[in-house]
Amino acid sequence: MSGNIPALSAVLVWHRDHEGGVAVLKLFKTAGGVKEVSAHLAAVEADVQDLVEAHMEAMLGVTFLASEYVIDCVDGGRIDSLGLDENGAPVIVEYKRGTDAGVINQGLYYMAWLTNHKDAFRNLVRDRLGVTAASQILWSAPRLICVAGDFTRYDAHAVREHRRSIDLVRYRYFGSDHFGLETVASVTGHSAEAKRVRRRAAGLTPDRKQGGAMAELAQAIDEVLVGLGDGVTRVQRKQYRAYRRLRNFASVCVPQQTKILVYLKADPNEVEVIPGFTRDVTGLGHHGTGDLELQLRTERDLERAGDLLHLSYAAA
Repeated sequence: MSGNIPALSAVLVWHRDHEGGVAVLKLFKTAGGVKEVSAHLAAVEADVQDLVEAHMEAMLGVTFLASEYVIDCVDGGRIDSLGLDENGAPVIVEYKRGTDAGVINQGLYYMAWLTNHKDAFRNLVRDRLGVTAASQILWSAPRLICVAGDFTRYDAHAVREHRRSIDLVRYRYFGSDHFGLETVASVTGHSAEAKRVRRRAAGLTPDRKQGGAMAELAQAIDEVLVGLGDGVTRVQRKQYRAYRRLRNFASVCVPQQTKILVYLKADPNEVEVIPGFTRDVTGLGHHGTGDLELQLRTERDLERAGDLLHLSYAAA
């Protein structure tokens, strides 16, 4: 949720819509009595686009690159937003004010153009973020994020039939000060790279053999992170593997000889930092994303880290 009202306390409640059985999010203000905060759609689609583009990193974990990007092809078209996610993957974001059955196919059309015109996107990244970022684009995992007022159950089913990474995100304004985003469906593309990631479930790169204890620990970490809830996606990079929902919540580095480093999105100022187990790495360079470092040496350490893993997952 967004908005800053110091004295505001609120609770979120889910209920089922009586017409279509759709889960509906309700927000209640609890300061000075319980009162529902009215939910509504944007007046126009551009309001949602402008808000998300202005705060794309905070809301989606994506670095904003361009708005209304004109594609050069026979049929033409404009991509609502282009970005680069935390792992270096290209991201297309399409917006709809309400429910629109065509938003997924429209986004897939733009994604096909993008994957066939890598140089254009690479030049855009180079101009906005520099040569290094342009050289590290993760082309194996381009993403489509559809932000809309709602989706049908057919939309949620349709994304599971595509070989692409697609996130369906429902938005709502609550009153005049709050904006909510809810992931309705999240699917990982079934690319060759994704299959290689699954085969490397122990977290090892092919050219690096680790001791049995660290391999077993890496496997246990993988199982715990994937098991935290629905919609967890693995993204393999050379030096780490990211686990994300809409945004990254954990980055697991290649095992060292006696430990595995895991970086979380938990705020180091809100947890107890314990030497040899956790470390505040805010502002320090490291592989992956997150400001809280976990140093895991045994499965007992992994159990000890359970609350921190849940905290980071909830924040994503």
